[in-house]
Amino acid sequence: MSRLVVVSNRVAPITEGEPTAGGLAAGVLDALKQKGGIWFGWSGEITDDAASAANAERTVGPITLFTVDLSRRDYDEFYRGFANGTLWPTLHYQVVHARFDWAEFAGYRRVNKLFAEALARLVHPDDLIWAHDYHLLCLAEAMRAAGLRNHVGLFLHTPFPAPAVLMTVPAHAELIRAMCHFDLLGFQTEADRLAFADYLLREAGGVALDDGRLSAFGRSVKTGVYPIGVHVGEVREQAEAPANQRYASRLRTSLMGRPLILSVDRLDYSKGLRQRFTAFERFLERHPQHQGQVVFMQIAPPSRGDIETYREIRRELEGEAGRINGRFAEVDWMPLRYLNRGFARNALMPLYAEARIGLVTPLRDGMNLVAKEYVAAQDPENPGVLVLSQFAGAARELDAALMVNPYDEVGVAAALDRGLAMPCDERRERHAAMLEVMRRNSLDAWRDRFEADLRGSVVT
Repeated sequence: MSRLVVVSNRVAPITEGEPTAGGLAAGVLDALKQKGGIWFGWSGEITDDAASAANAERTVGPITLFTVDLSRRDYDEFYRGFANGTLWPTLHYQVVHARFDWAEFAGYRRVNKLFAEALARLVHPDDLIWAHDYHLLCLAEAMRAAGLRNHVGLFLHTPFPAPAVLMTVPAHAELIRAMCHFDLLGFQTEADRLAFADYLLREAGGVALDDGRLSAFGRSVKTGVYPIGVHVGEVREQAEAPANQRYASRLRTSLMGRPLILSVDRLDYSKGLRQRFTAFERFLERHPQHQGQVVFMQIAPPSRGDIETYREIRRELEGEAGRINGRFAEVDWMPLRYLNRGFARNALMPLYAEARIGLVTPLRDGMNLVAKEYVAAQDPENPGVLVLSQFAGAARELDAALMVNPYDEVGVAAALDRGLAMPCDERRERHAAMLEVMRRNSLDAWRDRFEADLRGSVVT
């Protein structure tokens, strides 16, 4: 029987018998555990030169983990350069943060080729290959060049931008041509899928086939929408588990009965953190009855600390948090708690459950599983309120949330006021509606639908 081969930029650390971090790791691990297979990707190690790069193999139950090191040049050009300096901001409509260098694009293709050539030594002809995310847009093209004819699919966890935005990247045509070497392209939302189709049909001379596939560059590719989900029951169990209550208990005591507004984001310009801080300031200005009565806590673990843009974001947010607290704080109340650190998943779920409002306002996001985890963690008898950006992929499913435009600070402030005043019956009704959608579009459904469609795809 064919194996499932998962390819991602990084391979999640796995210890048999221990829980994983969720999202991609949880979804693919379930599939690999059921049927056995390979997880392949970068080890996270950087070597001085390509010649000293090492490969590693480790087996955990039925899963074999294969990793490769990257040279410093590969890391700088592929990871820091084109993937995160060009693609990440462009895919999130943040072109002001994007840069482009042809040498970095060459490095991006070189690492995709490195992955493909390593896979060529590992996979069997009937193996199913499932690649993940924006780091690997050129992988299938490199695999075809290496002689592999396996069914290969890509799931894009980020948004896919409108053609006019993508075309700000000088290598846009090369990227789209490479993506057409996949047999299946999966997107988070229909808007993302249509943006890709629009480029192919209007800018690349492609045609839509009768069976729903798209044809361009002498190939045909199937596209689909696969909204990633969460294990709803597991999240609620983690939120309630007595062993996970250490931080939640301390938080509850410190709040002294005040309602909590909670945001959890990786420190990134696409998350709208600066706009969110300003919206909270507007909330305190325009609704002074909440001064001294509510606490906003922002958890923002640092990321990509070796990239200057991210260091600037950290400095800016620290300054904004200090300024807002300096303006509004009292001797017994600090309105904004900014935590520039991460928490283990099992500790985070009880924190979600404590929050009266989950404030999730990215400027653009592929899905945003924080929104779904917040809803799943709530007590269904007395749930909190999700305030959600209309530009998060999750907004396509969780339309019972209070929807906001993250650029509208006054609108976000009004939603916070409404959420805090919302009666329990309305909160229950909205929560039940979102939970129903999330159970239908679960993590298992996401994985199983993509895998089934990839197995049924036609290699051309």
